[in-house]
Amino acid sequence: MHVHAGPDSRPRAMNDWEAVQMAAEAGLRGVLLKNHFTMTADRAALAAQLVPDLHVFGGIALNRAVGGINPEAVRQMASFSGGRGKVVWLPTFDSEFYVKRAGTSGPFVSVMEDGRPVTALLEVFSVIAENGLLLAMGHSSPDEVLALIPIAQDQGVENILVTHVFGQEATRAQIRQMAAAGAIMELDWLAAYTNPTLLNDYIEVIQSVGAESFIISSDFGQAENPDHATGMRDFIAALRSGEISQSQIDLMSKDNPAKLLGLD
Repeated sequence: MHVHAGPDSRPRAMNDWEAVQMAAEAGLRGVLLKNHFTMTADRAALAAQLVPDLHVFGGIALNRAVGGINPEAVRQMASFSGGRGKVVWLPTFDSEFYVKRAGTSGPFVSVMEDGRPVTALLEVFSVIAENGLLLAMGHSSPDEVLALIPIAQDQGVENILVTHVFGQEATRAQIRQMAAAGAIMELDWLAAYTNPTLLNDYIEVIQSVGAESFIISSDFGQAENPDHATGMRDFIAALRSGEISQSQIDLMSKDNPAKLLGLD
């Protein structure tokens, strides 16, 4: 559910073709290609031709490179031949929360102004709902996420994913609120790979909030990091060593991702 690969403007360990071939050889059922700066629905459609037994999906992240909160970009992504465009990420590296937290003075893309979603975002929500897409919250703040979930749901959005919820510094109370609102939250291996103590936090929320509210992903693809299937294997092994059951693993690695992507 979180596969980075090249071509990209950031160093990547493999390209799309290599990523999907390695995933297929490892026995994964599907992968979701993510790029912060360009649409991946078209790339997913091409890469899928190499691996007929692997579901390959893409999406679009609403950063400045695609015009920010751009309903037409989402509409076109959903219309691309191949039907591989499944996900709309709110701004990631260009989000207001991310830029301000980094302490830089660079431009950013706002999702809310004066406590309300920006006008174009409501149209984006409508396009997502009309096409049965997955809304992923990108690098929005936890407060923004909690404010936007019910608004998106009122617009008809059925599936909402909170992108690497710990990376966005959500509190335990906010995580419980997100779960109660019906959102699914992402736990990524990259963060725990670079900060092993985070694994204990993952295990705690899985047990206290419930595996039904989470997915697990690798978030790999960076130069010098392992491939995505290796990341998933290591993540699952680490969770199992922390007494997360196989049924909980299945919910987070199989059932919930399939539901979010419209698979049976």
